[in-house]
Amino acid sequence: MKSGNAVLLAVALCSALLGIVFNAHQRSQQNTGKLVTNQFLSSTLHDATGSPQALSRWAGKPLLINFWAPWCAPCVEEMPELAALQTELGAEHIQFIGIGLDSQESIRKFADRFEISYPLYVAGMHGAELSAQFGNRSGGLPFTALIGQDGRIVKTWLGRLNMPELRKDLAACLSSASPC
Repeated sequence: MKSGNAVLLAVALCSALLGIVFNAHQRSQQNTGKLVTNQFLSSTLHDATGSPQALSRWAGKPLLINFWAPWCAPCVEEMPELAALQTELGAEHIQFIGIGLDSQESIRKFADRFEISYPLYVAGMHGAELSAQFGNRSGGLPFTALIGQDGRIVKTWLGRLNMPELRKDLAACLSSASPC
């Protein structure tokens, strides 16, 4: 009987320790996400016309940051759907941002050809580093990050977005009970 109690006590202590470690890891990830977002928002990127734009204008607002390239077929396929969703939701609720991994000229030509209802910025190959900071370890495109109003990374997606899933995630994020 005593050895059974000792085993239960050991299991309980291990479980408690794992909970503490997991909780500390979660807080560390949230703080890292906020740091990445703060660094991103303190930078300047050029828009499709070549004009420098301070990203600080988006601070304190939920963001959907989509890393894409004009030569990426899944990126180009999802952009009209993202543009329609941005129009539907309204920029007063959430701001979509496109970060293009190509030259300013290629991004400008794309923007001239397609009606995109959210800002497109040019990051060139630096965009791959930026997307990695937001969690894109594989470097694939498209890569999308949902950022809460408080700057933490709420969720990320690699590959073409599933629009019904995205709508559900955004609805949860934008609900009054959500921390987004």
